[in-house]
Amino acid sequence: MQKPMIEVFKTNVQEMEQSKMIVMKLLEHFPNSIINFDLEDCDKILRVHAASISNHSIIELLNSYGYHCEPLP
Repeated sequence: MQKPMIEVFKTNVQEMEQSKMIVMKLLEHFPNSIINFDLEDCDKILRVHAASISNHSIIELLNSYGYHCEPLP
């Protein structure tokens, strides 16, 4: 069985409503994932917990909605 992965991204998402919309869109592309934002963090963290994660796809999706997103080391 594949070990779940967790990826953490820095974003410029500011509003709770924006984060909810993005989580819904990401779940359409990555069903069975756990996706959430920590907007209290200075980096406006996006966490994606899934069996397999495509950083490129996540970044592209956020970019397509006008948001900046980069993986945190």
